[in-house]
Amino acid sequence: MLLGEFDLPAGTWFPWHEHPAHQLVWSARGVVAVKSGDAGWVLPPTRALWMPAGVRHRTGALGRAALRGIYADPALSPVSWPSPRMVVVRPLLRELLEYLTADGVAPAARVRAEAVAFDLLEPLDVVPIAVPAPTDPRARDVERALLANPADPRTLAEFGRAVGASERTLARVFAAECRMPFGTWRTQVRLRAALPLLAQGTPLETVAYRVGYSSASAFVAAFRRAVGVTPGAYFAG
Repeated sequence: MLLGEFDLPAGTWFPWHEHPAHQLVWSARGVVAVKSGDAGWVLPPTRALWMPAGVRHRTGALGRAALRGIYADPALSPVSWPSPRMVVVRPLLRELLEYLTADGVAPAARVRAEAVAFDLLEPLDVVPIAVPAPTDPRARDVERALLANPADPRTLAEFGRAVGASERTLARVFAAECRMPFGTWRTQVRLRAALPLLAQGTPLETVAYRVGYSSASAFVAAFRRAVGVTPGAYFAG
């Protein structure tokens, strides 16, 4: 297991890349985000992401963050999950990761600590939030509007009048290019916009309002349907 430390200013993003080794993406302080394909995750210090070797991704800091890059040789790793998986970072795992990052750990002690760390990798079964980008110029205009303001209440027909396309045409475009109905796609946009706010401890009512929901309960229900767990379970300490 190899480790790297990166002190990232807010807004810093690494370019798209992949590793020959498995990686555990974790921030000891601050909140980081990871994107892979159309999917995205947001990670406070209580969460990490297992990124398998060879999977293209990029990582960024939503605020000032202390990113820890923890790498494992696939030939030696006892964990071999084939796709990215969110991991719960409980206090013992956190202390082990901090210990392994420190200087001066004897080789034999490192081996023992690594074995325990692998045993403590507890996956949290969540569905990653995916927001595929359309290519049709009219749908791209709708995308830009909703990314800028996820709470925009306009219907697809109203967006159509603004971008010069019928509701039916836009519906077909989103279904074909984003592989989901427009309503589902808009929900994914809203939930992705909510993740950084939730990770920073913003109250649920505020998050719900800022991303377009009339109440916290409506937002929690939409989050659970899409992700598989409640926001509280996603970011539990």
